Amino acid sequence: MKPVKFDYYSPKTVDEALTLLEEAGFDGKIIAGGQSLVPIMNMRLSSPECLIDINQLHDLQFIEFDSDKVKIGALTRQAEVERSDVVQKHLGLLSEAVPFIGHVQTRNRGTFGGSLVHADPTAEIPLSLMALGGTLHIASKEEVREVNVEDFFITYLTTDIMPNEMLTEIHIPIEQERNGYSFYEISRRHGDFALVASACQLTIDHLDRITNVRLVLGGVEATPLLIEGANEWMKGEVLSDSLLQKVEDIVDEMVDPESDIHATAEYRRHLSKKLAVRTVKSAYERARGEANERS
Repeated sequence: MKPVKFDYYSPKTVDEALTLLEEAGFDGKIIAGGQSLVPIMNMRLSSPECLIDINQLHDLQFIEFDSDKVKIGALTRQAEVERSDVVQKHLGLLSEAVPFIGHVQTRNRGTFGGSLVHADPTAEIPLSLMALGGTLHIASKEEVREVNVEDFFITYLTTDIMPNEMLTEIHIPIEQERNGYSFYEISRRHGDFALVASACQLTIDHLDRITNVRLVLGGVEATPLLIEGANEWMKGEVLSDSLLQKVEDIVDEMVDPESDIHATAEYRRHLSKKLAVRTVKSAYERARGEANERS
């Protein structure tokens, strides 16, 4: 199938793009990399009357280190994030997750912001950002507002962005001392959507006790699932078999996956528990290794 007829605009400035969004309302859609929107339009699951191409907005294409955070423009290509020395040095989890996205061609076109706005619950960038924390800067003609990542994803393919708004940049806190991270996903073939994915970032103190942890699962709910309370019941603990068993038990209680043509709910539940344990263990071991290297 092919998309229905639509009007096409290519603004040269953010202000021009926001004006077009204001005029289009619910009938307008932003297109950048098009890796998600174009297939959906071809299947006529989305039929916008107006496409606003933001590929000329080069001010939204950047990766910058700024004191205690990394700033990434919404138009930055996923391949740029993958190759970035800044990301590799300060956001190891993101650097580890991005290569799992589709294929090289996908990452060359797909944008960092586009993946977040599309909000697929199995996608690597939303999952990673939920584990890293951070804020999303969302602009309209009236204001620029900041939204914490925990409040950004509403439900399946739905975010906090209104029709007259656009994501402009993302601020992500850098890794701390004695930090460890890990990302795993299971898919049927390389480049396929993940059946289940898991990301973990944690820090430890000089006695190897966990001081902070964020554990996130993808593919088991309508949005990336941050395991609430993990920081409370893991804080002050060292890695042990009993702790990992508790991780598995808590995940089993929290996830509520659905069956589809790719996997049963039972299989996704099994993967969720095993991947959560694996990411926590790997992140902890990485934190210990890096701590030992610095000592």
